[in-house]
Amino acid sequence: MATWRQLLKEELDFTGDKLINLTITLTSEELDLEFDNGYGGVEGKPFTAWSKNYVYFPVCYDGKEWVESVPRNPCETKTEHVGGY
Repeated sequence: MATWRQLLKEELDFTGDKLINLTITLTSEELDLEFDNGYGGVEGKPFTAWSKNYVYFPVCYDGKEWVESVPRNPCETKTEHVGGY
């Protein structure tokens, strides 16, 4: 079980952003809704979140859900395939 707030925090720790700096399509209540992010069906609400440097979004592979991010502006960073290999 997880919430988007928890899963976003993991990705934010990786990018160095902070939740307070995000513009996000979820309400605070939706960020804290608990769902089964394990393998199975998609349960988390769809969302997009923006910071000054990154865009965050939900990813799913075989029902496993997590958060990924990409740079907000053009740069040299290449994006790997998202959602499974």
